[in-house]
Amino acid sequence: MYRIDIVANKSVESEIMDAIEQYIPNLQYTLISEVCGKGKRDRKLGTVTWPELNFTVFSYVDQDEMRCLSELIKAIKEKFPNEGIKFFVTGVTLS
Repeated sequence: MYRIDIVANKSVESEIMDAIEQYIPNLQYTLISEVCGKGKRDRKLGTVTWPELNFTVFSYVDQDEMRCLSELIKAIKEKFPNEGIKFFVTGVTLS
C-alpha cells in the first residue's frame, strides 16, 4: 500500500480531480481545497502580495492505482508545466 500526495496550483484542481474521477472512479481520497505554502519559485499564500493558492489531495492506494495516478499526473504536468504540480509517493507498512 502507498500514500500518494498531489500538490498543485488551485488553477488546475478541476483538471486533476476530473481525471481522477474519470480513470479511478472508486478512489477514496481527502481533498484540501485551499493550501498555503512556499515552493522553490514562489509563494502561494492567498494574500494581496501572494494571491495564489495551492490545493492538495491524498489517498492510500494499491500499486496499480499508484501507477495509474502517476501516469495521470505526468500527462497533466505536460499540459500545464508551470503550475507547480507535484506527485509524492510514500510506502506504507500495515501491521
